[in-house]
Amino acid sequence: MHRIYNAINVLYTVLPTYAPGMSPARARHALIVVDAQQGFDDPVWGNRNNPLAEQNIRALLTAWRAVDQPVVLVRHDSVTPASPLRPGQPGNALLPGIDGAHDLFVTKTVNSAFYGTPDLDGWLRAEGINEITICGITTNHCCETTARMAGNLGYEVAFAIDATFTFDRLDPDGLVVSAEDLSRITATNLHGEFATVVTTAETERRLLAAL
Repeated sequence: MHRIYNAINVLYTVLPTYAPGMSPARARHALIVVDAQQGFDDPVWGNRNNPLAEQNIRALLTAWRAVDQPVVLVRHDSVTPASPLRPGQPGNALLPGIDGAHDLFVTKTVNSAFYGTPDLDGWLRAEGINEITICGITTNHCCETTARMAGNLGYEVAFAIDATFTFDRLDPDGLVVSAEDLSRITATNLHGEFATVVTTAETERRLLAAL
């Protein structure tokens, strides 16, 4: 009898937890693709890092769609008149291959996808989704902000760092901070605090292992 109780205790220790009323078979992990838009190809942004980012975003979308896991697409509708991301401009559109099947489409005018329309947090909770993976553009702005908020809201967050990219920026003293350095700083800021920073390959392995 003691062996039976011990075995039950071990099972409760290793089995994943699910939202109330949710069975293990229905557990889902959402991919959130942030602002993967054509306007970021505009030379106005300057030098960028990670030329494989778009390929990795598409790889994650392919993986999620292949196993019928939820996909959230986010689009930034800039309110800045000269922005390539402003509605009505070609750059507002999502990149080819990213504008396909999805479960939720969020539009926003600020950095965080959690301040968009419709309500991302409300939708995730209604769907019983607690685990999310974030990718998209740009690493240190909308992707990082969304990840920080997700972590604060209690989600289990994976941040696919090589499925994001960013641009060189000037610091307050007018010195250039490279896109690669900014990406590394974002990874340092997020990992172990707001999210787990992973690669695309690691993310795909984690997704398949959870099924």
